[in-house]
Amino acid sequence: MRSLGNLLFGAPRDPMAPLTRRRMALIAVLAWVGIGADGLSSVNYGPEQAFLALGEHGGLGLGVALATGFTVFVIALGYNQVVELFPSGGGGYKAASRLLGAHAGLVAGSALAIDYVLTIAISVAAGVDALFSLLAPELVAIKIPLELAIVALLVALNLRGARESILVLAPIFIAFLASHALLIGYGIAVQAGSMGSLVTSSLADTRSLASELGATGVLALALRAYAIGAGTYTGIEALSNTVHTLAEPRVRTAKLAMAYTAASLAFTAVGIMLVYLLWNAVPTHGQTLNAVAFRAILADLFGDGALSQAVLSFALVSASALLFSAANTGFVGGPATLANMAADYWVPHAFGYLSTRLVTQNGVLLMGAAAIGTLLLTGGQVAILVVLYSVAVFAGFLLSFAGLVAHWLRQRSSPGAWRKLALALLSGSICGLILAVMLVERLRDGGLLALVLLATLVGTCMLLRQHYEGVKAKLDRAGELFVVRPGSPLPPLPPAKPDPTRPIAVFLMGPSLAAGMHTLLWVERLFPGHFKSYVFISVGEVDAQSFGGAKALEKLQRKVGKRIAFYMEYAHRHGVAAEAVIGFGTDLVAELTTLCDRVAASYPHAVFFGTKLVFERDNWIVRLLHNQTAIALQRRLHLAGRQMMILPMRV
Repeated sequence: MRSLGNLLFGAPRDPMAPLTRRRMALIAVLAWVGIGADGLSSVNYGPEQAFLALGEHGGLGLGVALATGFTVFVIALGYNQVVELFPSGGGGYKAASRLLGAHAGLVAGSALAIDYVLTIAISVAAGVDALFSLLAPELVAIKIPLELAIVALLVALNLRGARESILVLAPIFIAFLASHALLIGYGIAVQAGSMGSLVTSSLADTRSLASELGATGVLALALRAYAIGAGTYTGIEALSNTVHTLAEPRVRTAKLAMAYTAASLAFTAVGIMLVYLLWNAVPTHGQTLNAVAFRAILADLFGDGALSQAVLSFALVSASALLFSAANTGFVGGPATLANMAADYWVPHAFGYLSTRLVTQNGVLLMGAAAIGTLLLTGGQVAILVVLYSVAVFAGFLLSFAGLVAHWLRQRSSPGAWRKLALALLSGSICGLILAVMLVERLRDGGLLALVLLATLVGTCMLLRQHYEGVKAKLDRAGELFVVRPGSPLPPLPPAKPDPTRPIAVFLMGPSLAAGMHTLLWVERLFPGHFKSYVFISVGEVDAQSFGGAKALEKLQRKVGKRIAFYMEYAHRHGVAAEAVIGFGTDLVAELTTLCDRVAASYPHAVFFGTKLVFERDNWIVRLLHNQTAIALQRRLHLAGRQMMILPMRV
């Protein structure tokens, strides 16, 4: 099974090797391809939603197109500030948490988690829709099964690693960008002579509409279309959430990738909306508006023959494939957001664990399962998904920029603060306006459901944190009893090394001082004078936080070293020979098993001791929130013929 796992997902990686992270890091182009694809792919549904919202008043589309391009760059520049302030990643979640407070961060993180689930769902659904524009309508019955299969395939790819999945999907990104740039460029160039008349007719339509509805009515209609097309801007924030995956220098790499993303998104989004207007694209049943417009362009270029159909097929297949690539962003950003929230006790610690491939696999699996559930519940309808998606995204946007505004108001005396404050205010105002319009216009079409989902997730996270903080407070109070006070007498010289011919107690020490001392003192009470020597084993678990860079790994090493030094000093104070064994890894049980085997080989009379927390109110939820390391390790050691005792600690 281990060999099969290595074949499917790749061989284990050493988290402590200096070259490991460097080989996994993304350069700007790969970040643009793998993470920026989320933003670029939105041109397959965002501009269409905006154009359809105008109905018979397509003349307003020119103004909406220009506003769309402007907004892309404003939001991108705003998130560059987030990257500068939080170069270790975390994006909107950290911006809201650190700049506005923990509960604002919780709402932002919850919105981001929902956002990334919907990124996967809407990207796959829209990709399949684009693909089915080429197929017979009778095949619609296989649409949902195909969407679920694609999500499952993306889960498998991401369990191998983010870089590997991006390298597989890179040719798709290039094919989409090249085909759409050529089609948009040709479509605008051929109709260049009509641009003047387009501007004239747009102004005339606007004046005519203003005479009917008034200036306020025209503005409201344009604003509605602009906000409903807000799906165009989704995905811009993804780079700020995943800065920790980028190559050094991270900030420069992130800004460069952001520039690539904003430029390509603005060009394609504005270009497609101009093509709609210049080629008089009208909604056609069973086809996306992009397919209708491109079909007209290719008919002008090649006629209605096989070549035209072949090129259209290539463009639409590449669009579908790019949307599937964009879904991959959800598997990169979603687990990263959950890992940051796990570090702050909002979600189970398991979402911060790394697999042997250094992937937050629990987050990947949850994103995949949630996306599959979303597709089944909504039937893969893009019109519903885009509302849920936009509400979640812009709630996160608004909190991120509100945090920036608060930050620059506090730092207003620093150089450039007023300029950055103005940009944050502009970005936040635009996002707040779009969110308000989306909620008013689409409250019954998914807006209310999005708010209910967000509120439910926030409430659940608050309950989880309350549990974790209660347990932590009890352990901290117990641990304070064992802290060595200043002025305590120095320990005597350490005794000789443990004697391998005599019984030795081997203690498996975790991060809790209280739990470790609980085990140690109970062994001394249960077996008075029996064990003359101790061995302390401690493993530093390399999770998503500690794998954030060289400094984070060094911090983990110091933390584990300080932990084990406390127990060594305790043994020396009591005249007991002791030895420390330290390891690091992503699989806590596997690393502990390896170290226990090594100790058992040196000390054949060793007996192993560990601790398990026992709760007064025990249920499956509590067991899910706390790992079962001691029980899993006991099973492995017993199967290997080694003795291990678990001493329960009541919490």
